[in-house]
Amino acid sequence: MRTAGLTMNDVWAHRVLRERGVETHRLEGVTAELGVMVESLDLKHRGKEENYRPYLHMTGELRSVTPAKALPFGISRVTYSPGQGEKVDAFYEFDDQQLIVLASKGYFTSGFAVPEQVTGIEWELPATADMLVLAPSGAQTEDDTPVVFTQIHDIGGLEIDLESSGYDLAGYFADHATDGVPRAEAVVDARGLKARSDAINSLFTEDELGLDTEVKQVVGAPAPEAAPVAGMSARLQQIEAEIAAEREQYQSERASTEGTTENLYRERVAAALQTAEEQEEPFAPPVPAREAQRDLNLDLDLELELEEQGQETRRREVKPAPSLDERKRHVAQRVADLDFGEDGEQGLGS
Repeated sequence: MRTAGLTMNDVWAHRVLRERGVETHRLEGVTAELGVMVESLDLKHRGKEENYRPYLHMTGELRSVTPAKALPFGISRVTYSPGQGEKVDAFYEFDDQQLIVLASKGYFTSGFAVPEQVTGIEWELPATADMLVLAPSGAQTEDDTPVVFTQIHDIGGLEIDLESSGYDLAGYFADHATDGVPRAEAVVDARGLKARSDAINSLFTEDELGLDTEVKQVVGAPAPEAAPVAGMSARLQQIEAEIAAEREQYQSERASTEGTTENLYRERVAAALQTAEEQEEPFAPPVPAREAQRDLNLDLDLELELEEQGQETRRREVKPAPSLDERKRHVAQRVADLDFGEDGEQGLGS
């Protein structure tokens, strides 16, 4: 009998285990075959310690579990709807004989690739599983069937090979030994072939080796006329002049068009700069006027210097005002002089 399965991490599995009085059958380490829909198959290599040994990495979706022995209640197979099964990762290891086959089929060539016909189909892979079977309720109805919960061991890292799976995947690879280019040679062709060819072949071809003859012919030939060159030069100058005229016309149109950058610059920036330059330019008097102004400045400087010297002289000649005692003595002396004069006049008259 086939029945739909659920995963062990489903919430109903925990409820079944907690319920009392419910008939369940728990099986551990059941040998089974998994039906896996293969979605991708990639050729990988181990690390340096394993000498980069190749292997296949397969990914897919679990579609069925077929136990080696029938489960309770006659269950022979547990199935899963597309999109309901768990994701499966498996790693296929080649044995030494298979590696020899791969090498003979051009494993070391650039065209060697994984065959496409091994993807998109269902594989049967060996595995072990734990199962929990929930017995029917006892009611004799159509829907009263057992429920199976499964848990696949190492479902994210199944290790399989020719002996365990029965699949000889080396035989599915196409033979690229005759039409492929070895990978090592491809690298040499891409990077070192030019260097090797240059080392072996001559640097010059036969035509290049005949260059001396061509040079002699060119030297002996008459010089070409310069008229075409002169005409070309005149034509170039004419084209340059036309381009310059078109550029000037374009700039003028842009400057006269309102709202353009050139127009804004001419109206606001250039005009203001020109006005400022005109205002700041000093007036330059004629040469005779400048010379007369210079002579007048020299005369004024000379007069100022003479006046300062006269003031200094006058300050030196002015004496300080006499004190009160000196003025009294001066008055007394003056009175005495006057009295002496009167007495003398009287003496002379008598």
